[in-house]
Amino acid sequence: MSADGFIGGPPPGARPDWTIDQDWNGYSADEHRVWMTLYERQTALLPGRACDPFLKGLDALDLHRGGIPDFERINEELVRLTGWRVVAVPGLVPDDVFFDHLANRRFPAGQFIRRPDQLDYLQEPDVFHDVFGHVPMLTDPVFADYMEAYGKGGQRALSLGRLHNLARLYWYTVEFGLMDTPEGLRIYGAGIVSSKTESIFALDDPSPNRLGFELERVMRTPYRIDDFQQVYFVIPSLQTLLDVTLRDFGPIYDRLATAADIPIEAVEADDRVATRGTQAYANAGGRLAGA
Repeated sequence: MSADGFIGGPPPGARPDWTIDQDWNGYSADEHRVWMTLYERQTALLPGRACDPFLKGLDALDLHRGGIPDFERINEELVRLTGWRVVAVPGLVPDDVFFDHLANRRFPAGQFIRRPDQLDYLQEPDVFHDVFGHVPMLTDPVFADYMEAYGKGGQRALSLGRLHNLARLYWYTVEFGLMDTPEGLRIYGAGIVSSKTESIFALDDPSPNRLGFELERVMRTPYRIDDFQQVYFVIPSLQTLLDVTLRDFGPIYDRLATAADIPIEAVEADDRVATRGTQAYANAGGRLAGA
């Protein structure tokens, strides 16, 4: 939900921190039906694919009741579980605003929902991506701590000019992360769990590389913003992810300043390889992926 390049302050109707009222009563019956269509489609697909913390969070927040969730209602349970809250924003927000919200355990979520003809692709994150995709994981105490730490790390990255490296960490964990479990690879990234097509591609397709998570490796790897991923990084556990990132990134940024990017399709000699992909999908030109 962050984006650079903003000029000026928040748009009309938004507060200085870019938050707005959700206006839950303003949603139409058609908008609620879009939510339910997406919700039912994903919840039928995700058992056996999504990680247990996501599925438990989905149950805890009861996100199917009454269509688009009322943020005030789900915040009661979210605050009780981990101290996080969902706040409505008009769309993408400046990086400094985004990091401040995360550092203070507030997740900025888009208030609007996609049209019925946009079920399978949307360029800008909407309330389904943000709430269905992201918020269930925030019920897990370890992941909740990771997100707060990321927000604080983002504030420092901005001051050091290393935001592009930190953005890659967010992309390959929070948005498109995979987890190794005794039952096999499972999804925890919001960009995957909120997309029917990528929920299948990320686990089943032979095309992408699936590599063991290593912090500096991830921070040197570009990513795709408009199609299926060419590489996914696999964590052994949420606790490992938190432990690896609770460190001083200053020396890491110093090394990255002179380190070249690793091509997105590459497999390095010291990578831990879960799946060496064919890259057939990307080599064939790809197509727009699910939102």
